[in-house]
Amino acid sequence: MNFVEIDPSVVAGREPIAESDQFAMYATGDGSYMLVQRHQGTAWTALQLSGDGVFRVGSLFVDAMRHLYREVASELSPVNLNASGRAQAGH
Repeated sequence: MNFVEIDPSVVAGREPIAESDQFAMYATGDGSYMLVQRHQGTAWTALQLSGDGVFRVGSLFVDAMRHLYREVASELSPVNLNASGRAQAGH
């Protein structure tokens, strides 16, 4: 795993295999991949991973998303929403 600052020309002309508004994943050959943060206001940075690293880090992201989901879902739970509504009504 390697964190690097990259010039946008490094990936110019390459088709991302996945992308969002600020991130893109590129296959870079030899079984390696690069996750690039493409932000206009800052230097572009990339995380270079082996194919195996993509699977290992991917499973960590899944665990982190489950944790985040549980936290957000508990805040939006009808039980918690009703409790906060009663607390606000009491003020």
